[in-house]
Amino acid sequence: MAEEPSNGELGRLIGGLEARLDSRFGELNSRLDKVVSLDVYTIQSTYVEQRLAQLQSDIQRCSDTTAQLEDALEQYQRDEAKRREDERQKRLYQAVIPILVCLVSAAIAVWAVVAK
Repeated sequence: MAEEPSNGELGRLIGGLEARLDSRFGELNSRLDKVVSLDVYTIQSTYVEQRLAQLQSDIQRCSDTTAQLEDALEQYQRDEAKRREDERQKRLYQAVIPILVCLVSAAIAVWAVVAK
């Protein structure tokens, strides 16, 4: 027969194996302590999905508000330009009408003098 180990050698081999298994189980337990349970992961994933949906909704609302503000600003600029144009025309008329009245008066006066 092949040489069989003695009981003492078997005891040392088993002791060595136990020590290695204990260290491996210790490593495994330390890693398992760091692993998140499936329930916690599911809850966290659900929360993240809900938060992302809320943020997307907020972004859309901000985008809509920005578009409304841009439209309002463009309308204000058009209204302001129209108001300025109307005011410019009023000032022009206020300057031209008296000059025309003076010219017509002068023409009538000259015509009256020439007609005599």
